[in-house]
Amino acid sequence: MATSLPSQLSPFAAGARRALTAFVLTAVLALSLGGCGLLPEVQDETAGYTAERLYSLAHSALAEGNYTRAVKLFEALESRFPYGRYAQQAIMESAYANYRAGDTAASVAQADRFIRTYPNHPNVDYMYYLKGLVYFREDQGLIGYVYELDLSEREPKSMRESYAAFKELITKFPDSRYAGDAADRMRYLTNSLALYEVKVARYYYNRGAYIAAVNRAQVSLTTYPRTPANEDALDVLAQSYNKLELPQLRDDAQRVLKQNFPNSKYVIGEDRPWWKFW
Repeated sequence: MATSLPSQLSPFAAGARRALTAFVLTAVLALSLGGCGLLPEVQDETAGYTAERLYSLAHSALAEGNYTRAVKLFEALESRFPYGRYAQQAIMESAYANYRAGDTAASVAQADRFIRTYPNHPNVDYMYYLKGLVYFREDQGLIGYVYELDLSEREPKSMRESYAAFKELITKFPDSRYAGDAADRMRYLTNSLALYEVKVARYYYNRGAYIAAVNRAQVSLTTYPRTPANEDALDVLAQSYNKLELPQLRDDAQRVLKQNFPNSKYVIGEDRPWWKFW
């Protein structure tokens, strides 16, 4: 007589049920013991540290370049000792540590929180300066730090954020120790933003979209006047008007170019006649 399939598998099924039951009981027991505090807990080495000692440890981690550890220690310091000078210093240095760790959002958030909480702090100007630095370096990465990549190659949002932070610093704290460097960076950012518009204008020009090229060149000229990029913007403008068969506007652009950049390679003359206009 044939033996049924269920009776053949029953010993294996029973073993599986016993194993599952043992696993569940073990898990429940572990959870119960943990809830009662019977299992050993991971000890925090800094649990009994004073604010001064915890700050010293965090600051040392920052100085050693261990930015992730520094951030965690500064956060622990602020949560345990939320008032006083160590908490203030923790926010400032945590913002810098996040900046060096490449966490742009966290760095800006810390800087903004410090500015809101301690607007009259003697070092609040540094938080504005740090925000400018964060956006100034954003998206460049390690290569950008070493080779100083052309900022005009970047998407302009972070450049505008950087400019705004530096401008706010100079406006509110004109005598700040960081004002001079911020002003230099603002000039660099202004020309980079102008160059960005020029590169977009040339992109349109090279594809035969001459009206779009005119519009972007004019944005560079009107939004960022008196920058070196104006030379290129005027050239794109003149070339585009030439392609659009608007000689008067072309000549006006060339006249302004010659007045402001008399030695420009784009100025039409004997060495660059109209028939060579490109």
